[in-house]
Amino acid sequence: MANLFNDDFGSTEPRNLFFDTTHPKDVKSVTLKAGQGILEWGTVVGVITATGLAVPVNSTATDGSELADSILTDSIDTGTGGAAQNTVTTAYSSGSFNRQALKFGGADTAEKHETRLRSLGIFMKDVQEY
Repeated sequence: MANLFNDDFGSTEPRNLFFDTTHPKDVKSVTLKAGQGILEWGTVVGVITATGLAVPVNSTATDGSELADSILTDSIDTGTGGAAQNTVTTAYSSGSFNRQALKFGGADTAEKHETRLRSLGIFMKDVQEY
């Protein structure tokens, strides 16, 4: 039986993903491309035009995934190797987000995608950790 009386039982760690509730949070489903390993919550994804599969946004790509589309709501394991399968999950399509908590593909930064995200209804701001 698991030990329910340890020091971290019931503890939480704040994500600091959001900065306020000014803009409504909407969620949509996205299909993640198989074989990417674990993609963490807060990862900004782009969608490959030919397949409709989402991958971490990367401004150096030329397949459609260079354009930011949404932000993953949870960490998801897309698997590795031949047994990996495409995974359907949820992503935020609008809201107010902490720029420092977002994750990008390649060497991308929030600044590279801010204009595109704003046009989608995703707003960013720097938030101090608490």
